[in-house]
Amino acid sequence: MRETPASRETAGGAGPEPPQPRPGRAIAHTAGASRSGTPHRSDGRPPHTPRGARQTGPAGHTGTTPPVPVRPASRRSRAAVAAVCGALFALITWQVVAHGPLRDADERLGRAVFRVVPDALTQPLADLGGMAVAPPVLALAAGWVLWRGREWLRAGAALLAMATVPALVAPLKLLIARPGPLEPGTGWYPSGHTATAMVAYVAAAMLISPYTRRRWPMPVAVVLTVATGIGLVLRGYHWPLDVLGSWCLFGAVLVVLGSLGSGSAGVSSSGRRRSSSRTRTG
Repeated sequence: MRETPASRETAGGAGPEPPQPRPGRAIAHTAGASRSGTPHRSDGRPPHTPRGARQTGPAGHTGTTPPVPVRPASRRSRAAVAAVCGALFALITWQVVAHGPLRDADERLGRAVFRVVPDALTQPLADLGGMAVAPPVLALAAGWVLWRGREWLRAGAALLAMATVPALVAPLKLLIARPGPLEPGTGWYPSGHTATAMVAYVAAAMLISPYTRRRWPMPVAVVLTVATGIGLVLRGYHWPLDVLGSWCLFGAVLVVLGSLGSGSAGVSSSGRRRSSSRTRTG
């Protein structure tokens, strides 16, 4: 006579105990796995994203699957920065044109610092804003990103920003006609060398920053821009407000450049991620 195995009962004798899920396990391990511990879905299908297709984060650490997109900078904040730069430029220009107290203080400061540093030190700094130095740096950066990523929109926006320098500076110089500090003639506000250096170095840093793991391009660009302005003032080529006015005016121009190029940067970077993912999974 075949014995029927007795079912296990609970301590209270209420009836058979149903199988209990093991706590802390989100996935099952099937018996047909290639090795112990290989995760599988409960319905037997493989996970959607293979392990090899996962994107790595900074410094090679494991990233998310799929990569979490980076939220672009707020348009409202960029508009606020551009508005502040424009307001400061309008205030400085008004003081220069109206011979206001800010212009008087500017000229006193300029006469106090002119030629206090040897020309052998200040002339190379002033030359950083020359046409023989700054625009070729931007051209090299634009050519490099075109070769690496075919980013025509970002490169074109950077070159367009450089084209705005003579388009904006030349008419303002003629209209305001501010006398120079140490040389005869008029047309020293705003500073063209300052504008050339700022647009060239900052725009070049904006172009190559997405291709570098470190954040050195923008600090280097800021240092070169500030050094150019200091050299121009100490050498006696410009009043301090000539330099400050150029920084404010073309700060707004570069904010517009960043807004124009950010969309292209996001599209190109996502395309590179999808291409690299297909290469690994294939």
